[in-house]
Amino acid sequence: MLEKSFETIAFRLKNQVAHVILNRPDVHNAFNDRMIEELSIAFDEIEKANEIRVVILSGEGKSFCAGADLNWMRRIKDYSYEQNLKESLALADMLYKIYVCSKPTIARVQGYAMGGGVGLVAVCDIAIATTDAKFSFSEVKLGLIPACISPYVVKRCGEGRCREFFLTGERMSAEKALNAGLVNVIVPPDCLDKAVEGLVEQLLSSGPEAIKKCKELLRNVPQMSVDEFKKYTAEMIARLRISDEAQEGMSAFLEKRKPKWVNTD
Repeated sequence: MLEKSFETIAFRLKNQVAHVILNRPDVHNAFNDRMIEELSIAFDEIEKANEIRVVILSGEGKSFCAGADLNWMRRIKDYSYEQNLKESLALADMLYKIYVCSKPTIARVQGYAMGGGVGLVAVCDIAIATTDAKFSFSEVKLGLIPACISPYVVKRCGEGRCREFFLTGERMSAEKALNAGLVNVIVPPDCLDKAVEGLVEQLLSSGPEAIKKCKELLRNVPQMSVDEFKKYTAEMIARLRISDEAQEGMSAFLEKRKPKWVNTD
């Protein structure tokens, strides 16, 4: 599982938790075509690995991700429409893979999260940031737009907030990002790891198949009609109640013990 070495990211697996680390600290983990490709490969492998229960996406060094790399931008500035479309589709595909990952994903955010870096925050299930983190949809300052990340940011923050953020490109505080729903929790910098660890513990105490189905539910139900979601949700819970995981979970609750998926070491 992910034995290969990466150029722009690092991967570590410990105690059922996958750590995917943006690893270009000298440029505040700005992403380029290689990082997009490597993140896509990593999440393909994560999806197939049953031993992984939780994924933490983080950035090495002072920042989470400062957006697009300047040298990459110099190259794509002269690309044709066809070349730009190919690279943009690769970005869109990578973001979607993280968004639909069946394992819960945590964004661990410090320093700057700018442009596409905010998109990486938005596609994760839960984001924890330091109180001094800074966020910006800065694309409009370059005559661009936050196109590929927009579906996920709008889902998290709503259209009203995104009108402000996308159009102004303002640099916002962690507190404003929290109030907008872009991040879930903000903590002092020296408490970031402890906060992430606490969240991981909560996630590992939940049934892995139940978490997978919760994520499926959240993706599907908002797009359904009343008749569709009534049938869909009833069928889903009926199937889960007779599943091995739910049978074990309910038995453990009634017998006042921890279910087998909880590591008691």
